[in-house]
Amino acid sequence: MSPTDPILARLLDLHPKKIDLALDRMHRLLAALGDPQRRLPAVIHVAGTNGKGSTVAFMRATLEAAGLGVHVYTSPHLVRFNERIRLADRAGGRLVSDAVLSAAFDAVETANAGAPITFFEATTAAAFKLFSEHPADVLLLEVGLGGRLDATNVIDAPACAVITPISRDHVEFLGDSLEAIAREKAGILKRGAPAVFSAQDAAAQAALEQEAARLGVRPRIFGQDYLSRREGGRLIYEDASGLLDLPLPRLPGAHQTVNAGAALAAVRAVFPDLAPQAFEQGMTRAEWPARLQNLGGGRLAGLLPRGAEIWLDGGHNEAGAKALAQAMAERAAVLPLPLVLIYGALKTKSPEAFLRQFAGLAAQVLVVPLHGDQASWPPEEIVAVAGRIGLAARTEPDAVGALRSLARDERAPPLRVLIAGSLYLSGDVLAANATPPV
Repeated sequence: MSPTDPILARLLDLHPKKIDLALDRMHRLLAALGDPQRRLPAVIHVAGTNGKGSTVAFMRATLEAAGLGVHVYTSPHLVRFNERIRLADRAGGRLVSDAVLSAAFDAVETANAGAPITFFEATTAAAFKLFSEHPADVLLLEVGLGGRLDATNVIDAPACAVITPISRDHVEFLGDSLEAIAREKAGILKRGAPAVFSAQDAAAQAALEQEAARLGVRPRIFGQDYLSRREGGRLIYEDASGLLDLPLPRLPGAHQTVNAGAALAAVRAVFPDLAPQAFEQGMTRAEWPARLQNLGGGRLAGLLPRGAEIWLDGGHNEAGAKALAQAMAERAAVLPLPLVLIYGALKTKSPEAFLRQFAGLAAQVLVVPLHGDQASWPPEEIVAVAGRIGLAARTEPDAVGALRSLARDERAPPLRVLIAGSLYLSGDVLAANATPPV
């Protein structure tokens, strides 16, 4: 048990809803804390449906390679809450310590005085307090949900706003069309601040451009103002400032070419004079747990026969599943192995939309429940969905049990295992593997 767990439990009880998108409570609490959001370093604000964390990871690696101090705020965490807050230091950044985090939470509790506040609002206020108290050159600030009414959207003049690929997700809060969701994401755009739009569906792109025009924002748009592509085993990036010929991103998957491009566009918008070596190192040093993470080390790899692969990804929506399926197909072209998908999902997600991407690709699906207080799909219902799609599926008690079940058949060939469907599932797997994010 972490020393911060009792405080986090109290913060969870301060609002009857887990998610209640609004900004009035946030402004009240920040004012009581002395408005720390007005004393932050340059802020690069990142919204979108998919790729936010990876884009932040590429920016962080690039900026730290350039010798800059970088604060980072992301969510959710996988194993420990501390993962959400990374503070700049001379060693390139560190996760906030329990002692420092506890003191910030104490200050937030005192300032809030028991008033209604959501968990994300309270913890974001604590993060802003910490970021304002520790020197840095830049803060990479990831939106929690949406953009317009997200608790992070209290920054009046960001150095840059980045919007990563948008797809249908969280429709109960953001709207049931790409246009509506895009307008919510575009809420982080600010008049006079640079913006970067990653590759988008046409409907989302049109909505983003309309919102930008309304605010007088001239965004850097993928395919128009900048471009990133794989060519000859390299990443080629181009914009008005010139061409960068870089190593392929360390994070695997073709979709990371798009995320890396958005990161490069944002960095060049805010820091136009970085040395080329910083961009090269940014591609090769970027780390982002549970995003096509190869679990070749740790405890779980020993559960399967030699030659097997275990990949972990927190992808949970249709767009994420498409990217994962493409990555697995590309991997199979290099080294053919039967693919087994270990899958669990929240009730707010569509198992059918996710699993359809693996029809004809996965040899079988092992369905596991999500543990904790999250409302998840009963595994039996997901098995039924998989059957209708034509996927062989069965239930297992958890991911570790699923891996052990695969090891029982000594005659089976080496397998490629992908564990996906939920960041909560990813967190459980990393904890079981004894490889939490650091």
